[in-house]
Amino acid sequence: MRIYVLVSGLVFDAITALQVARLLLGWPVSVAGFVVPLWASAIAAVVAGSLAVWAMRLYMQTRPRPAAV
Repeated sequence: MRIYVLVSGLVFDAITALQVARLLLGWPVSVAGFVVPLWASAIAAVVAGSLAVWAMRLYMQTRPRPAAV
């Protein structure tokens, strides 16, 4: 479970970084002909960033299990 939480946190970190980059650089995005506004990336960055922080805090709180012999 600990590795899963770490990987999830890293994925959400990457999503947050891409959303912030889109905001700063103004990258255009369209989905099925619909142009996605930049403010949608701001909301996505906040949501993904919150999930990343949550995952990393959970990762830091859990202790690794001792190896089975």
